[in-house]
Amino acid sequence: MRLSDLNPGETGVITKILGHGAFRKRVMEMGFVKGREVTMILNAPLQDPIKFRLMDYEVSLRKSEAHLIEIISYDEWERHLEHELHIDVENGEENNHSVPHDKIINIALVGNPNCGKTSLFNIVSGAHEHVGNYAGVTVGAKSGTMKYKGYQFNIVDLPGTYSLSAYSPEELYVMRYLREETPDVIVNVVVASNLERNLYLTSELIDMNRSMVIALNMYDELEKNKSTLEYKQLGKMLGVPIVPTKAYTGWGIDNLLDTIIEVYELRNPDTRHIHIKLRTEIEDGVRQLVDSFKIDSTLSPKFSPRYLAIKMLEKDPEVERILKDYPNYHEWERIRNRANEKIERELGDDANAIIAAEKYGFIQGALAETLQNGKTETENSTKIIDTFVTNKLFGFPIFLLIMWLMFWATFQIGSYPMEWIEMFVGWLSGKLGESMADGPLKDLILDGIIGGVGGVIVFLPNILILYAFISFMEDSGYMARVAFIMDKLMHKMGLHGKSFIPLVMGFGCNVPAIMSTRIIESQSSRLITILINPFVSCSARIPIYVLLSGAFFPKYGAWIFTGLYILGVVVAVVTAKILRKFWFKRDETPFVMELPPYRIPTAKATVRNMWSKAKQYLQKMGGIILIASIFIWALSYFPHFNLEDIPQQYISEAISEMPPETVANHDSDELRELVVNEYQQSNSILGHIGKFVEPVMQPMDFGWKTCCSLLAGCAAKEVVVSTLGVLYVGDDDTELLADRLTKTSEITGHAPFNAASALAFMVFVLLYFPCIATVTAIVKETGSWKYGVFVILYNTMIAWILSFVVYRIAILFA
Repeated sequence: MRLSDLNPGETGVITKILGHGAFRKRVMEMGFVKGREVTMILNAPLQDPIKFRLMDYEVSLRKSEAHLIEIISYDEWERHLEHELHIDVENGEENNHSVPHDKIINIALVGNPNCGKTSLFNIVSGAHEHVGNYAGVTVGAKSGTMKYKGYQFNIVDLPGTYSLSAYSPEELYVMRYLREETPDVIVNVVVASNLERNLYLTSELIDMNRSMVIALNMYDELEKNKSTLEYKQLGKMLGVPIVPTKAYTGWGIDNLLDTIIEVYELRNPDTRHIHIKLRTEIEDGVRQLVDSFKIDSTLSPKFSPRYLAIKMLEKDPEVERILKDYPNYHEWERIRNRANEKIERELGDDANAIIAAEKYGFIQGALAETLQNGKTETENSTKIIDTFVTNKLFGFPIFLLIMWLMFWATFQIGSYPMEWIEMFVGWLSGKLGESMADGPLKDLILDGIIGGVGGVIVFLPNILILYAFISFMEDSGYMARVAFIMDKLMHKMGLHGKSFIPLVMGFGCNVPAIMSTRIIESQSSRLITILINPFVSCSARIPIYVLLSGAFFPKYGAWIFTGLYILGVVVAVVTAKILRKFWFKRDETPFVMELPPYRIPTAKATVRNMWSKAKQYLQKMGGIILIASIFIWALSYFPHFNLEDIPQQYISEAISEMPPETVANHDSDELRELVVNEYQQSNSILGHIGKFVEPVMQPMDFGWKTCCSLLAGCAAKEVVVSTLGVLYVGDDDTELLADRLTKTSEITGHAPFNAASALAFMVFVLLYFPCIATVTAIVKETGSWKYGVFVILYNTMIAWILSFVVYRIAILFA
């Protein structure tokens, strides 16, 4: 509850002062401190400001200022005091699990991309967010909580950003979060081995005048290079306490948390507000703007006046947007323009360049007094590796070799644990089948649930192997090099070099890949990357490839995989060229991307990432795939027909049309059962849907059952396999399903698939409309449902055309 929420005559007790700098200091000096009672008296005639009674005197605050003071009711405060008396003397911990308001610290993790924020977040909050050694892994704010020494930390991991300007979506997001949420303490995570670049963001946070702690992360890299840093002295120079940490091991985390508490309680001796001194011409402009800001009593105290003044001189669009709503904006704009003209006239450059140079000059000076560089072993190792992986002769072959190795391992190595899971699922299905009485419930469990979900879960090892490779490329730093070597090629395609990272991430899942396009500064390149991402074959399609390539091309599985993925990339490239030529203007955004040093991924991080993906996959099994499997089973089961429901004439005609070998190998009862099963499927709700679509897919020799599986894929692509299992074998046995797809049908006399139609089917699955989750992500990230509709229609059209072409070519070699 905030002080601004009180009604006339109501009383509250102060628990926390938000805001920053001068505002926080001023109101605390006036008596607005923790535990003090405040009574709201009345609103001004225009409802702002508000009069309060505090310590037997009256004081007025604007609503925006009162909103920065947290309070609780008097009764809650009494309970809080009573709660503090009931402390377990033996271990010093509270008996009650609730945390008082004044013991809650809201923390924002802010830092450059690839600085280890998410690793720190995972250690502190116990979360399992993905950590990658390249920019843009954290594509949105992630929150977590922990309790420590009687305090509750509410921690938010903000996207990585190089500055607090409105240059990219990440920077804009971080800037708005710090303005609107006003966290109690900012933890600025910096890389110990790259201080000069990382401290530029620190300098902007200092301008904000917020309570802050610097986490000097990856401190072991500094030690490994035999460099020494007087971090305590540097902290005193910056007015911000510095705590060395190693986030991936947890070293230094307790010290960091203790320092956060000290800063929050205003007990830390190193905390002080400094002004980073700029050139006289800049300072004159800043001073004039600050003086003018202070005159306007309506200006929000959420940002310090100095920060706003500097950003206004830089013509930051977000600050411009904020200030435009104030009545004195035109006066501030006049002062800014006059100051900028003077700066350009006397210094020969614009304010942006001068301010950046001055801040880097301050950082260099501070590091010159506190940092002694040693040997840069990591840098030398990085140079040696880059000599090969970014070489124009070796770069592309190495990348293609890694891709082929990834697909080979996914198909070949994954086949062994796949068989083990398949055996277990088959054993479970057999045991349940023996113990259950015949009827709809047994059919539902065996054919719908186990047949659907069990037929998909066997592919979990393949998907985990794929994610292990992707995780290794991300964590090691190789993914950034891939973007580097692909930039020129991507630029010729009408894309940005950074577009390649979301495309490679699409091998895992298109949804986070589409979200990760936020790292692309160019709006047009970002939109094109989003629209072509579904052509990149995600892991959900792996079960289909494994099933059909194993059945029809067992000796060439890795080549089939590689060919499908390459085809998806080629279609994505052609689509990008078309979109750039006819829809979006030419992209002139420069390629600026950090190439982080190579790091050996820890087994813990890799296993944790694989477990995270496994958990997501298993949740998918128990969620959308389970529901879809039951739904598909119900559509194929109802209306339900028994032998007596089918006309005798139909049965006789159906048996007469069967292949002679079928009639010879079965008795009359078995033949009738075959007819009943076929009649049930073809006359079910699902059968009618499939037959309605079948004429469109007939040119590729796709039967109605195949069409049903494709339609079911809109929920999740794994459901394609489970639907085929329900319709063709009614079992979870993937080996039996593969055999059934290749063998001649006892009813129709021909196999459901041949090599040509199987290949065409895989091509269609690769390219046709994405799953619902991906379409939703596209609509959300683009801000328009039109792009979602475009992807559904365009992708399906391309899938039909190329599938038809592949079938016609393949049938020539059959």
